[in-house]
Amino acid sequence: MSKIAFFSIPAHGHTNPTIPVVEELVKRGHQVWYYSFLEFQEKIKAAGARFIACDEYLPQISQKELDRKAGKDFAALIEMVADTTIALDKKVCKELREIKPDCIVSDSLCFWGKLFAEKLEIPYICSTTTFAFNQHTAKLMKRSVKEIWKMIVGMPRINKRIKMLRNYGYEIKNFVSIVQNDNETDTIVYTSKKFQPMADTFSERYAFVGPSIRKPASAQTDKNDRNTVYISLGTVLNQNRHFYQYCIKAFENTDYDVLMAVGKKTDIPYLGNVPENFTVKKFVDQISVLQAADVFITHSGMNSVSESLYFGVPMVLFPQHSEQRMVANRVDELGAGLKLKGSKPKYLRVAVAEVLKNRTYKKNAQKLSKTLQNAGGAVKAANVILAKVEGKT
Repeated sequence: MSKIAFFSIPAHGHTNPTIPVVEELVKRGHQVWYYSFLEFQEKIKAAGARFIACDEYLPQISQKELDRKAGKDFAALIEMVADTTIALDKKVCKELREIKPDCIVSDSLCFWGKLFAEKLEIPYICSTTTFAFNQHTAKLMKRSVKEIWKMIVGMPRINKRIKMLRNYGYEIKNFVSIVQNDNETDTIVYTSKKFQPMADTFSERYAFVGPSIRKPASAQTDKNDRNTVYISLGTVLNQNRHFYQYCIKAFENTDYDVLMAVGKKTDIPYLGNVPENFTVKKFVDQISVLQAADVFITHSGMNSVSESLYFGVPMVLFPQHSEQRMVANRVDELGAGLKLKGSKPKYLRVAVAEVLKNRTYKKNAQKLSKTLQNAGGAVKAANVILAKVEGKT
């Protein structure tokens, strides 16, 4: 029986893919400790792991501020995780020395997990829920002028945090060594080689396992001859009342059945009159919905796009920041979706009509679906972790 410690950031898109992997490891008789946040406690414990809360060690920042900066202010994100590493240092290092895990599996943005592994000399595996990044793919991350400016302005804060981390015994070469893996790092990537940009630039130590999706729920059974349009901007940057209102205006009185998920912070009555062909909810079971959808209007988050492609659903893409733009560009490049030219109703109508009319989008999404479904999923990810534990990698 092996002991494995998981670390992740407080984000659904980075936590959810690991849950089926934890379940698989526990099913095989291994022990898992999971350092995470109270919002995810229930699902982590349900998977069979021992949950350890890190909330009180997260720097004091409101959820609203965290949501605003996520994906848009990389310097602020680095500053936050460095502060978290230092705050957790005494507690986690003590606990890990007692647990003596055979391996640490840490999210690619959960830098403190990686740093703890290096400091305590524990075998480490990177869990990447986005595309894998190296010096080649980093060039595809086309940041906006505003994002670049925030990076430049934020560099003194980043350098200050690096110095602080070194004072706590973390051997950090430079900024790049924190955020970027090399080809010698064992890495689980939750996509397929076909979908990963520049996949041939990564070594055999990168395991492209496809989406780690929980057992699919039953699809909606009330499917009719009308096309179903599903709209969601994800779980973080989803407060966009104007966009939802544009969608309502674009598709009211059409022959589409529209399901729109607007998130817990959006006040549905403020969206105005909801047409009869619309269903507006704060949350939906996205996996169930995608099994019946004909087109998905999405913010282009990696998890949402992966789930859409897994079920062969073509997309209309509305990315909100540089990482999502990279994902949207890849979908567009492979012909499985169409990027919006603007968010006004006329652009939405044209894009959805084009994706539904041109069956090439559906065919390309189905081709990618096969590569994702056959990549191995949670079972392959668990195999990678256990091979590391057994010293086979």
